[in-house]
Amino acid sequence: MSVEKILNQYGRSGDNLLAILHDMQDASPEHYLSDGDLRAAADHLGLAYSFVYGVATFYTMYSLKPRGRFLIRVCQSPPCHLLGSTTVARELMRLLGIGFGETTADKRFTLEMSSCLGVCGVAPAMMVNYRVYGNLTPELIAEVIAGLRRGK
Repeated sequence: MSVEKILNQYGRSGDNLLAILHDMQDASPEHYLSDGDLRAAADHLGLAYSFVYGVATFYTMYSLKPRGRFLIRVCQSPPCHLLGSTTVARELMRLLGIGFGETTADKRFTLEMSSCLGVCGVAPAMMVNYRVYGNLTPELIAEVIAGLRRGK
């Protein structure tokens, strides 16, 4: 969906900023907000560009740099940390060949940390795009990544 179509779905109230930014990022093939996106949102809502930029950089769910097709977030909350998120992180880095904040050369995977995914009951956990995986083991992580590589 084009930026113009996204903006036309929303009124000119600043209350719509977060929803607009989410929709713009979701519409981007590289899952990020470009400078043009931020400027268009600011113009549409009558907000200062610096304010929109500040909002986009404050929330960790937004990105100002291109990301992979599959965005993998590893939960680092205390319950996940105590139950093995360090092992999860190491296994993902090993399988993907990248570190946190990086994207694979084929643009398929981006690896990020999250302070909390809100699923403490299934710790340790990760989220791939909008799907949560819990009670992770190295074997389950390998299975999830293999499935994503196969397109499942």
